[in-house]
Amino acid sequence: QLAILDLLMLFLSRERDITKSGGKKIAKNLSEVPELVKRILKKSSQIKKLAEKYKDYENFLFLGRKYNYPIALEGALKLKEIAYLPAQGYGAGEMKHGPIALINEDSLVIAICPKDSVYKKMISNIQEVKTRNGKVLAITTEDNKDIKKIADDVIYIPKTLEILMPILNVIPLQFFAYYMGLLHGCDVDKPRNLAKSVTVE
Repeated sequence: QLAILDLLMLFLSRERDITKSGGKKIAKNLSEVPELVKRILKKSSQIKKLAEKYKDYENFLFLGRKYNYPIALEGALKLKEIAYLPAQGYGAGEMKHGPIALINEDSLVIAICPKDSVYKKMISNIQEVKTRNGKVLAITTEDNKDIKKIADDVIYIPKTLEILMPILNVIPLQFFAYYMGLLHGCDVDKPRNLAKSVTVE
């Protein structure tokens, strides 16, 4: 779905003001995404160990900015749907308006923070979490080694264009929800109270 949206964006931008070289750059990077996804899939054992580490936590908060805000929402949704755990996704800029009050030593904050245009702001959010004794699991790009100084755990993903990063960032979150569901004895293939389609009367 994200890849299709990126292709639609590319088509529409060509009808407007994107340069030919800019369009080619996006198309080239998008064509490389499948190989990058394969590299992330190889990290499943690491993500399983992280799920084992945090399986007894009671409060899960997913933070993202800009393109990764919807990915934070998706990460929280999957954890609720598959593992039946209380989880919330927020735009990191809204953290001070409610979510920060819930953070304590039993909280795991999953911060989506690739090295992009809002990276420094995400680091500021992580620091706020740490001052309140929350644990931080960071998802970031492979060129970012400094984050180990403040995050408790890190999942590294390959770097691509900022606009394409959500395609990669969502994969570790889906794995995390999957393993959390298994660890809690949930039927991850048939989540309860979910349907393939939703009808509204």
